[in-house]
Amino acid sequence: MLAILLWGGNAIIAKASATIIAPAELNFARWLLAALLLAPFAALQIMRNRAALVRQLPRLCVLGLFGSALFPFLMYVAAGYTTATKVGIIQTLMPLIAIGLSAAFFRGAIGRGVLAGAALSMAGVIVVITNGQPGMLLMQSPNRGDLIMLAATACFALYSVLLARWRGPIPMAASMFVQACTAVAAMVPIMLLTEAKDLEPAAVPLIAYAGVLGSVAAPLLWMQGVALIGSSRASLLFNLLPLVTAGLAVVLLGEPLSAPLIIGAMLLLAGVVMAEQAAKKLPTHSANN
Repeated sequence: MLAILLWGGNAIIAKASATIIAPAELNFARWLLAALLLAPFAALQIMRNRAALVRQLPRLCVLGLFGSALFPFLMYVAAGYTTATKVGIIQTLMPLIAIGLSAAFFRGAIGRGVLAGAALSMAGVIVVITNGQPGMLLMQSPNRGDLIMLAATACFALYSVLLARWRGPIPMAASMFVQACTAVAAMVPIMLLTEAKDLEPAAVPLIAYAGVLGSVAAPLLWMQGVALIGSSRASLLFNLLPLVTAGLAVVLLGEPLSAPLIIGAMLLLAGVVMAEQAAKKLPTHSANN
């Protein structure tokens, strides 16, 4: 849950940085900072686990590509083409995509209770981010940003599923360091191919938050959660992200607390609880595969 809170703050930071720093530059800077912070802790772990690291390196690079490079970068790009409402809605598809990927490719159990809870929580998110007018979704045609955000969501869903399956002997700091370096390397060609912006002083604190809390603390907590409860159950908590982001906006930005927000929050939390309880009744191995 703390990871979701930090990511909610990171979403506000990302929104504030939209006119200050380009998406590729922001993602490059945040992961470069994260790699520098992780380096002292990862160095000894890497030396002690060199043989295992060599074996796991391809997997760690894949995780870094999908979870650290592509997901946030595509989300930043999508925000420039589509509405915040659609970004939030598409993002809530991540748990369902993760469950679907787990079931389709790794024979993970789903269960009707999990599906019902996921559907209820998604309905709550829709009420929250449409201000109680879900019909507006039918009147908006898909655009480039919607497709980009869908791709970003699929990237993070795949990351969550693979992370649960690829739990190896590599210590967490070393794993995160390799993934951060992968993201930095992946952003270099993208930065060269996209339009850059002059770095403004106002971007420094935004990069600092994204690099320390959004890129180190939040993923660390998320990885621990996935390892403990499995990809399907952990990813269901991702439904709370739009609610947390809205709550931070109310507190930090002074946005009004409306009735649809309260009603949607109740539906969302009820769905998460329902899915969590249903997931506990599934075979133990299916929650982790």
